[in-house]
Amino acid sequence: MQAPPSGTAIGRGRLAIVVTIVAWAAYVFPTLWAAIADDGFSATRLLEATTYVVITTLLAFSALVYLWSRRGEMLRSRNHQRTPRAIIDDVRDQANDRSITCLVPTYREGAGVIHQSLLSVALQEVQNQRVVLLIDDPPNPDTLEAFEMLETSRAQPARIADMLRGPAASFAQAADQFEPSGNQSADALECAVHYAEAARIIRSFRDEYRVEDHTDRFMRDDVLGRLEHDFETVGLALAQSADSDAPPTAQRISQLYRRLRSTFHCELSSFERKTFANLSHEANKAMNLNSYIGLMGHHYRHEGSGDRRVLVPCDQASSELEIPTSDYLLTLDADSMLLPEYCLRLLHRLDQPGFDDVAVIQTPYSSIPGAATRLERIGGATTDIQYLLHQGMTYYGATFWVGANAILRRSALNDIEQIDDSGRWPVKKYIADRTVIEDTESSIDLVAAGWRLHNYQERLSFSATPPDFGSLCIQRERWATGGLVILGKFLATSFGRGHDRVGLMLRLNYLASIAWGSVALLFLLLWPFSDELISPLVAAIAAPYFIAMSSDLKRIGFKRTDVVRVYAFNLLMLPVNLAGATKSLYQATTGRKYAFARTPKVKDRTTSKLGFVLFPYLLIAWSAWTAYRDVLDGDLGHAIFAGVNATMTLYGLIVFIGVRNSLVDIFVRCAGMFFRDGPSTEPAQGSGALVDWSDVLFYGDTGGDDGRSSVRLPPGLATAQPETFLPVEERAPLPVSLRSNRSEHEELRLALAHNQRTNKLIERRLRTLDGEADNALQETDR
Repeated sequence: MQAPPSGTAIGRGRLAIVVTIVAWAAYVFPTLWAAIADDGFSATRLLEATTYVVITTLLAFSALVYLWSRRGEMLRSRNHQRTPRAIIDDVRDQANDRSITCLVPTYREGAGVIHQSLLSVALQEVQNQRVVLLIDDPPNPDTLEAFEMLETSRAQPARIADMLRGPAASFAQAADQFEPSGNQSADALECAVHYAEAARIIRSFRDEYRVEDHTDRFMRDDVLGRLEHDFETVGLALAQSADSDAPPTAQRISQLYRRLRSTFHCELSSFERKTFANLSHEANKAMNLNSYIGLMGHHYRHEGSGDRRVLVPCDQASSELEIPTSDYLLTLDADSMLLPEYCLRLLHRLDQPGFDDVAVIQTPYSSIPGAATRLERIGGATTDIQYLLHQGMTYYGATFWVGANAILRRSALNDIEQIDDSGRWPVKKYIADRTVIEDTESSIDLVAAGWRLHNYQERLSFSATPPDFGSLCIQRERWATGGLVILGKFLATSFGRGHDRVGLMLRLNYLASIAWGSVALLFLLLWPFSDELISPLVAAIAAPYFIAMSSDLKRIGFKRTDVVRVYAFNLLMLPVNLAGATKSLYQATTGRKYAFARTPKVKDRTTSKLGFVLFPYLLIAWSAWTAYRDVLDGDLGHAIFAGVNATMTLYGLIVFIGVRNSLVDIFVRCAGMFFRDGPSTEPAQGSGALVDWSDVLFYGDTGGDDGRSSVRLPPGLATAQPETFLPVEERAPLPVSLRSNRSEHEELRLALAHNQRTNKLIERRLRTLDGEADNALQETDR
């Protein structure tokens, strides 16, 4: 839980809002009046003053929204009280046990990352729970590494199910066999034994957990360790209660048994939409989720084979696949983790009066503590600051769904269901996929349909921050893309509906501030504004924002001085945000949808785009030159501003990127401009494009441009001699050079990557061939 602020802190927050507004008004109006009314009126001077005032106003507006949001978070934090477990259990006794399906979408994630997420969600205290790993890797990988990653992903649900099967059966039996004996003390002691056993099981999970980085440590200590400590504490409390005058009632002990059964009981499976031709294969997380959600509640049988296999609805008698429906859906990114009481407390909140119209409830994710790099630590600090702001937005009814984790009400998704029948098969869409920030646009759709969104006031979910600059740029560029595309829908659906003005202001800033803030800051950094426009009032506008952020960083476990590092970090992110805003404008203009850019999870660095690593050098050089020129001209105010920016950017370059790393990225990107792969030798579509034989057998021959068959032989077969099609025993021997280039070893490795059904046989054959290369070559000749 966030530590509640004092009344003095709330008062200072209110004062910061007043100072920002007063300082802005005291600066803007006199500045404009001076440009208009002073002697020697100049249109150029008026344009410069107006531009500077607009820039100052946009940045002041974003600062004001920050102060307003943190005020809402403080008020919520002061009034929040943690609900006792006994009250939650009593409510669960009276209400029907809700069913929930936990969906974990993944695309080429490592086995350890998936294991952490699945285990954290499998240990949630929900009686009727299903966990489905939505694997989005290509089903026929083209490399051995991709094939092995796919196989390990498929194995994770079964691995965790094996871990939990024994404890789940044991505690389910204990819960079913519990009958009050009439001796409450004896019943409490017996239940204490089971809790001690549960603590021992979780401790064995911890002892076997391999720790390689801070995410593994968090999983071991904060997820499993917290659960172990909780079981151990409850067991000790039950043992002590047996000696008291009023031991727990039979109803309370029954609830505690149910807790053990619910914690370890979980049904785990996986699903791959790309193995079915009638499901969407669009490369984004939204359609991965939509494909499964659209299938829920029905039975299916398989028709076709290979790449042309489809799912056909059928009755239960002929069913090969059943996908049950549920009351709620939990979506969790594969690089995120949940604390043990996430589902318990959020579902309890949804059962409370006044929450029937809440479609999405979540705890905005926090960064995993203990990062090894300064970049990851400061990047995590900006994430944790966003947690505070999202909590404050809920106070004003301006919540946005943050897609890393959330519990969704199924009936709300049905209200915003859309069916796209533009393709060969109709596709159901619940979560918007028009932009790469699917959660943000879906929030607008749900609000337009009359639903609310809610942020729970506790930190119960955590997610990893990219550890290197290249990966971080990919993540932040994706976050910055799409806001301007959604802005039109927001304006069309919000105004005139009686929404709170502060809430509208907060949502408007959330969607558009990255664009206008980046452009405004870029103008301040690069344009040589007159020193007459620099005033102490400008510093007075910005000061409350930076002082408040410094205080917030202290509240969430960082240093006050980290506000300086956050400013340097934001300077480095400026070209990244501008790139995202530019993509938004391009998509809004052309309608072209950008592909979902997955954040890389690699042990080594990810190479950054050329512009992202060149920008710091250009900004340092420009700011230093501007400061030097301003000193010569006597514009000391602007010289100080330019000098600070040059210093902060240099600090960020050295500490967050690294000079050596940046030079390597520049060299790699520049070399890539001159050394590219040659043009493809495959013919273009419509001019003899290759068509797979299964396409012809499934769809039929659609005909080529010349009216002939659309099937084109591959180049090797098209130029082959007739003997190519003779039986094997009648063919002439292949040349020695060709035999060595087409060894059985290489062909089997290619088959290993493509053929899933025979991979075990191929692996055994490969092991044999590694030591018998000569014999394998003779076998290939035969």
